[in-house]
Amino acid sequence: MGELNPVLQRNDKKAAIYIWAVSAVICGAVVFLTNVKLFQNVNLGFNVHLLALFNAIVNGTVSLLLVAAFIAVKNKKFVLHKQLMLVAIVLSVLFLLSYIGHHLLAPETKYGGAHDWVRTVYFFILITHIALATIILPFILFTAYRSLSGDYAKHKMLARYTWPLWLYVSITGVLVYLLISPFYLV
Repeated sequence: MGELNPVLQRNDKKAAIYIWAVSAVICGAVVFLTNVKLFQNVNLGFNVHLLALFNAIVNGTVSLLLVAAFIAVKNKKFVLHKQLMLVAIVLSVLFLLSYIGHHLLAPETKYGGAHDWVRTVYFFILITHIALATIILPFILFTAYRSLSGDYAKHKMLARYTWPLWLYVSITGVLVYLLISPFYLV
């Protein structure tokens, strides 16, 4: 049970300030940096849309990790659950950096599909994905904090909401890529 001992001290007020501050800074940075197109004419010698492919692969991997972590916790394999969730968090940080890089370097891509049910589905997925991706970060951080500080009851309560939202965001991230990637300009 040694690996499940708390690694963070409980200090809810301080943790809440840090979590909200980090979440606000990251959200603001993503909004700002994805709308700044300073580098889209820079030739890096490779197709910058490879970053979008990387993002989809990371999102798919995070989805698999979230499902595996869910199965692990249901089977009371708490150390495995913790390890899988920490890898999912690290991959999500890598995703975020790559996502910002892609949007800094690539021109805006418009969905070019016909006005049909696929277009409607695409925009529904895109809008819900963006909305939930915007709000999920503090939930993830609070859920992780509760676990890492040993407050497993609150961790479990938060995870009931965080896990399905995070899974939805990661799966729809892959779907958005699959639906928009045929319209990338190379």
